[in-house]
Amino acid sequence: MSRVLRDTGSVTAEFAVVLPAVLAVVALAVGAVGASAQSVRLADAAAVAARQTARGDVDSVPGTLAALAPGAESSSSVEGTIICLTVARAVSLGPLSDVVTLRARSCAPAAGG
Repeated sequence: MSRVLRDTGSVTAEFAVVLPAVLAVVALAVGAVGASAQSVRLADAAAVAARQTARGDVDSVPGTLAALAPGAESSSSVEGTIICLTVARAVSLGPLSDVVTLRARSCAPAAGG
C-alpha cells in the first residue's frame, strides 16, 4: 500500500510537463497550415496579376492585389516576350506576423507574343 501512496500525483506532474509541449506542437501545426493557405492565395494573386500585366491592363493590378492579397507588394520584369510578376507579403498570422515574408512569382506571355 505504501507504493500506491508514493505514486499519487505522478500522472498530474507528467501531464503538467507534457501539456506545454503538446500545445506548442499544435500551435506550430496550425501556424504552418495558415501560412500555407496564405502562400496559395499569394500565388493565385501573382498569376492573375501577371496575366493582367501581360494583357496591358496594368491599371487593374493594384486593385486585384488588394482584393486577393491585401498588403502585397509587386514588381515586374520582362524577359523577351514573357512578363513576370513577383509578389511579396508578410505572413499575418499570430506570432508569425511580420516575421516571415512569402513570395510568389508568375509569368505570362505578352499580349500578341
